[in-house]
Formats: sequence, C-alpha cells, structure tokens
Amino acid sequence: MSEARDVVAVVLEDHRTMEELLRRMRSVEEDRGTALRDFAALLIAHAEAEEAEVYPALKRFHNVDNEEVEHGEEEHHEGNEALLALMEVEETGSDEWDEKLEELATAVAHHIDEEERTILNGARENVPDERRAELGAVFLRDRAKHLKADCGNIDSVRAIVRAH
Repeated sequence: MSEARDVVAVVLEDHRTMEELLRRMRSVEEDRGTALRDFAALLIAHAEAEEAEVYPALKRFHNVDNEEVEHGEEEHHEGNEALLALMEVEETGSDEWDEKLEELATAVAHHIDEEERTILNGARENVPDERRAELGAVFLRDRAKHLKADCGNIDSVRAIVRAH
C-alpha cells in the first residue's frame, strides 16, 4: 500500500498544511489574504470530503467511536462559522482580523487534536490497510472535486454555514 494514499496519512498531511497556513495568516511578513484563500479552500474541501466519504465509512467499523465521528462533524461546522467570520473582516491584519483569526485557529486546532487522537487512531487500529487506501483515494478525489469548484470562496462558505 502506498503510504500517501492511506486516508489517515492524507488527512494528517492536510492538517499540517492547515497549521502552516494559519501560521502564515498570523505573520505580517506573509501575504495573509492569499494564505486565507488557500486555507478556506482546503478547510472546506477537506471537511466536505471527510463528511461525504470518510466519516460514513468509518462509522461501519467496530471500535471506531461513532459519537466522536458525529462530534467531528459538529466541529467542522464550528470551524466553518469561524472561517466565515474571518473572511467577512474587511481589513487584513486589523485588530478584528487578529481576533477572528485566533477564534478560527482555536477551533481548528481543537478539532485537529481530537480527530487525530480519537477518529484517526481508531481508523489506524481497526480499519484494514487496504480499506484505508481505498478511502484515501476516494477522499482525494472528492476533495479535488470541491477544490475545482472553488469551494473556498465566500459565497460557498456562506452557503455551507447556512445549510447546517
């Protein structure tokens, strides 16, 4: 099995990319607007693909905590709300920007920590390698579909937040 296609490895890679983009959004030396656009696209595509493809599949395995999976979905919504609040701030780097960025960073860091400790460890321990590879391929395909559809634009984020 190719490690890069294991759904756990792919999700972890996205998490590290999100953390790097959050770091860039905090830095006055970076293009914060571009970092936010990249972050928004990845966060939305990642969460949508997890909820459509990965979470439902993991719920079918014994010893993968269904309550944690459902809690993960709630945390996606909280992250999406925090993302929208930041995207609606007009001036990048303003006090309001910094405040909303920290709210987003807190929500995302909390979700990443919980998901890695509970859902992903459960998947590593209980889902066969072959199935994790299949899920990785499906996750990447679904995530790419969302990215191609410009899922991180503010109108898409608003629609996702309203739909929840």
